[in-house]
Amino acid sequence: MSIGSSDKSKELKAKIISGSLVLLSGSSFATAVNLAYNVAVARFLGPIGFGRATAVYTLLTLASAATLSFQITSAKVVAKKGSQESKDAGYRDLHRIAWACGIAVALLLILFRQAITSYLNLPTTSLVALIAIGVAFYVPLGSRRGYIQGAYGFSSLAKNLVLEGIVRLGGSLLMIGLGFGVTGVIAANSAAIAIAYFAIIPKLSKRIANPMEFAHTLREITQGVVFYSGQVLINNCDIMLVKHFFASEEAGLYAAIAMVGRVTFSFSTAITNSMFPVVAGSGEAERKNLSLITTSLLLVLGVGAVFAAGLLLTPSWIWTKFFGASFEIAGPHGFPYLLALYAITTVIYSLSVVVITYEMSYKIANTSWMQLLFSGFVIVGICRFHESLREVILVQLVLMVVLFVLVGLPFLADALRNANASDEVAVHTLRLMRQISEDEVIAEFIRSEFENVAYSRYHGTLRDIVFQPNLHDPEENAKRKALLLLRHRSLWRELPPDTQWYEITMTEADLAQIRVFPRAHWIHIARGNFSLPQIMKRMRTWHKTNDDPFVRKITSIRSGLASEKLKTGSVLLIGINEVEPMTILDGNHRFVAAALEGKMDKLRFLCGLSPNMTRCCWYRTNLSNLTRYSGNLIRHVARHPEADLKRLFEVSGQL
Repeated sequence: MSIGSSDKSKELKAKIISGSLVLLSGSSFATAVNLAYNVAVARFLGPIGFGRATAVYTLLTLASAATLSFQITSAKVVAKKGSQESKDAGYRDLHRIAWACGIAVALLLILFRQAITSYLNLPTTSLVALIAIGVAFYVPLGSRRGYIQGAYGFSSLAKNLVLEGIVRLGGSLLMIGLGFGVTGVIAANSAAIAIAYFAIIPKLSKRIANPMEFAHTLREITQGVVFYSGQVLINNCDIMLVKHFFASEEAGLYAAIAMVGRVTFSFSTAITNSMFPVVAGSGEAERKNLSLITTSLLLVLGVGAVFAAGLLLTPSWIWTKFFGASFEIAGPHGFPYLLALYAITTVIYSLSVVVITYEMSYKIANTSWMQLLFSGFVIVGICRFHESLREVILVQLVLMVVLFVLVGLPFLADALRNANASDEVAVHTLRLMRQISEDEVIAEFIRSEFENVAYSRYHGTLRDIVFQPNLHDPEENAKRKALLLLRHRSLWRELPPDTQWYEITMTEADLAQIRVFPRAHWIHIARGNFSLPQIMKRMRTWHKTNDDPFVRKITSIRSGLASEKLKTGSVLLIGINEVEPMTILDGNHRFVAAALEGKMDKLRFLCGLSPNMTRCCWYRTNLSNLTRYSGNLIRHVARHPEADLKRLFEVSGQL
């Protein structure tokens, strides 16, 4: 890690800590308000009324899977976009979709209100209808909060959370005082959400043309939905199931336990909310520094441990004083014990959430599917084991430990492997000479490939359009692309659709930023480190001691460069931007030979850049990308590139 990169990592870590402190302060106040709300509602309505209010509110929490999905997607879009205009344009698109989603979810709740009322043992369907109004506002509220979060407006975000809590508390007390009971409490909850929505209207710049990348946006929203569906189920299915399996009095007791214990999760959420936009806006070099995620994990662990210990040491009479005498639990496993056990379970789960959201901030993380799978395990586990409230919590504790192991260990192994595989590389920016079209890149690619035996049948008829290309002729461009796809369809298909191509200059100082693509002999040479300087170091030894065809090919290219007989060629690179490391897509042998010979001026360098390049298996070879690549192969197995090529050329009568 270079000094510059280290300073940048320290700056990002400071943002995470400061943002966490701001959100923790706001969350602490909001949590105190929510605690007061729950205590007041529990005290005035009793266990039965409190259990009903909590069950209905849990419907809103379940719907928050969509709310938080739009929040995290908006935060990521705003944090990653460069100009203010592009940030605002991306937000506007997401906000419109959020409103459509919110209305759809609200209508579904109203449509199935009778079945929901029956399952939760509620006295009237009007409770479900009232909360549906809150849901309609809640989803677009997520997109607005995401905009503020992505712009690092942690103070404004915290104030909005506090406002929602204050309106909920004050409105509930007013409605209870007026005699509306549970119905009034639910109405106050919906009103609090609507007021919070109108209180956080962002100031946007003028509208600009923004051709939304629908496929990528859909993947981002889907990732958020999968993640928060799992999170919401893990955090709330226990209340729903306890309400179903236990008597109303015990369900009310458990609702109080879960409510107090989940204060821990609200604290961890404050930390992840500050971490997410900071990491989303950072580069790969900063993310390789494990101090960013370590800081977040330690903050969550420290805050959670202190809170759990406090719950365990708090005397039972204090809780009885707060909630009322009907909330007392006799025996060794009383209220403090169950509260602490629940809090410990939440802390362990929160650590998994930190790891998952850290990965989600810069890529599509498959670990969110793992979390969703475990939410199903939690439901099955509680359905199977629910002899007591303690057993319900223990089921969740065991499953959360397993989830953290399955999520955390692979991430740690991958992070350490990446750290060990990278050298001490200074932050460096490659020089982009000019932007070029994909047609020009394909023309260069097929020119270097055309002598391959796979194209032998076309050597006589198509040589002119390959070696004397007319880039202004759409028909010629289509033919060259068809030729390229004949041999490299699977390679080209994996490149992100938003890839922009540039011609760049390359000097010796830039070599540390280049990686050889890990395939064939290169894997044996690299021994886990594909950095071009390390490859060159090993090649200098290999060509003296090894005489296999691979070494002879490199030696032949070096000889041609040294004697000025070799024709100039092109090297294709791919990356995220001009600062992050780049991987050689085509021209490994040419590049290494030219670098060893000091003749890089003989080559032309073209690079494809995309913020989504981490999803490409040619840029980052990991299980997630290889799984995606395998799926694409299966989906396109019926495609016949030879037939496509033949049809294209038959139209012009060339074949």
